[in-house]
Amino acid sequence: MQYSKGKILWVDDEIELLRPHILFLKEKGYDVETATNGEDAIELVNEKRFDIVFLDEMMAGMGGLKTLSTIKNIRPELPIIMVTKSEDEGLMENAIGGKISDYLTKPVNPSQILLACKKFLEGKKITGEHVSRDYLKEFNEISSAILSSPDENDWIDIYTKLVNWSIDLDEHPELGLKNTLYDQFRTANLDFSKFIENKYRNWLEQENRPVLSIDVVEKFLLPEIHNTKSVFFFVIDCLRLDQCMGMETILREYYNINRKFYYSILPTATPYARNAIFSGSWPNDIERRFPEIWEKWEDDDHSRNKNEGQFLISLLERRKVNIKPDPKYVKIIDPEFGKGIEQNILSYTQNKLTSIVVNFVDILAHGRSDSQILKEIAPDESAYRSLTQSWFNHSSFFNMLKTLSTQKRVKVIITTDHGSIRCMRGAKVIGDRDAATNLRYKFGRNLKVEDKHAIFIKNPSDYRLPNRGVTINYIIAKEDYYFVYPTDYHKYLAQYRDSFQHGGISMEEMILPFIVMEPKI
Repeated sequence: MQYSKGKILWVDDEIELLRPHILFLKEKGYDVETATNGEDAIELVNEKRFDIVFLDEMMAGMGGLKTLSTIKNIRPELPIIMVTKSEDEGLMENAIGGKISDYLTKPVNPSQILLACKKFLEGKKITGEHVSRDYLKEFNEISSAILSSPDENDWIDIYTKLVNWSIDLDEHPELGLKNTLYDQFRTANLDFSKFIENKYRNWLEQENRPVLSIDVVEKFLLPEIHNTKSVFFFVIDCLRLDQCMGMETILREYYNINRKFYYSILPTATPYARNAIFSGSWPNDIERRFPEIWEKWEDDDHSRNKNEGQFLISLLERRKVNIKPDPKYVKIIDPEFGKGIEQNILSYTQNKLTSIVVNFVDILAHGRSDSQILKEIAPDESAYRSLTQSWFNHSSFFNMLKTLSTQKRVKVIITTDHGSIRCMRGAKVIGDRDAATNLRYKFGRNLKVEDKHAIFIKNPSDYRLPNRGVTINYIIAKEDYYFVYPTDYHKYLAQYRDSFQHGGISMEEMILPFIVMEPKI
């Protein structure tokens, strides 16, 4: 017995003329039933389960549009393809408004009908087969690239390909390839961590290096300021490339988008990376100029980033960039304040440069670590992307971007200070009681951890980090490790496993998007 590829209902008051088409579909493995009027079609839809309906627009009695509306009330999810002799634009709009899935104009040929059936009945299966074939082919190419001593640009290419595949495979969970991709991410991050350990210190002294956090304003932002009436510089705390790509998909309706990349400095944490962006300075240089910023042991995101607006003005002065009126700086840390900025966003177009920090994604990452409900809603990277996109769709941030897209001579830039990684493996660390509590990096006295789990920084100045006093060391986690003290080790190992953290060395935390958007108007 031949397996049916799908059950079709074809509704046409001249159905006898379509027998050759119906026989053709049956030969291709489809099960086809027919009706010659709208009333019979509705009765059949009530009685049986169909996978697709071909519906004639011009029929005696109940017309095609009325039949369409009634069937949609019964089975809203049922794909309906309207077939008509008319090419009237108004009729097409009425049919589209009635939620047809496709539109064919008579006379239709068998290949058109077959294509429509494959699209709606076998599309996911066919697409999945191609996705599976293409990924397995590129899996080998990516694996070869990882083994061929990639440089900083190669790593960006490898990471981008892996992220694109992670998004593509979200649409095809039935293929069972997510574990394969996860393992490839892990292999890539193992080699990426070795790459950073070997290269990062040299970058700090080289002029010919990849763009780092301290270079973002000078190399990426300032050229846009010189060529545009008003630039909006949005920095979204803790945004990963995959989350950014989800936003781009939505924003391409409103903007032409160009994406660049840069590398975060270490540690990949807000007090270091974001201060470096706005100041154009290394953390130890900031320590010399503003010692009070680092006077306390613990790194608190809010207290360490109070001076970003002033840092930016100071950087522009050092680069002899004169902007009038003075650049504006705004930090959005709660929804109500965000709504206020949204309502007044057009007033900021009078400024040459407006910098806006958006904290929600970082709050989401921390919230997921502390909330079982959020962890259940977003159990993995795929769901975390989806949760971020849901926030974005309903956010004041998105409403700001839609409003700005209506303005000529405005340029919108979106970037981040660091990303985050889903931490799955604990690394036992020993240190003094007053060592920092961060899970992906620590500073303090007498810190000890296995070399394969972290970089040990004996002299902070070698990494351009604040000294915080003599005998202070840093450790920075590699791959997806997180630090756990021996005391109550198993309790905290379980508590923080499968949480999104930042501060360490991984592609997700260090390779960051910088997107430049121009309104399409």
